[in-house]
Amino acid sequence: MDYRHQDLYKEALKAQQKSYSPYSHFAVGCVIALEDGTMVHGANIENASYGATICAERVAMCNALINSKEKGTHVDQVAIIGPSSDCITPCGICRQFLREFVPLKTPIVLFNQGGTKSKVTSLETLLPDSFGPDHLH
Repeated sequence: MDYRHQDLYKEALKAQQKSYSPYSHFAVGCVIALEDGTMVHGANIENASYGATICAERVAMCNALINSKEKGTHVDQVAIIGPSSDCITPCGICRQFLREFVPLKTPIVLFNQGGTKSKVTSLETLLPDSFGPDHLH
């Protein structure tokens, strides 16, 4: 794992520790690394009604949008960690949500719990032939 991935892993792990997952016990952390070096955390937040649960990726992206110093954000990388021996990928809703704000070729780094495995992908791979804001202009 290169030094940049080590930093992303550490930040994703910090984000994961903020998870509120008393029902599934499946704590997920996400970090959005902005081009200015800012690391924005997100963690999954569960709800007893399940449908009101929000995933780590959407929490992180919303935090980035709300706390951005500029209008809009410039995402450099996204990193995700889950409590599994394998790397987890974003769910379908999160893929589409990220598509709104993250360029298709932006690296998405996936980590397993413990950081012994990692995989680099992108929305271009995770959401092929996707519909996004560029189709509406």
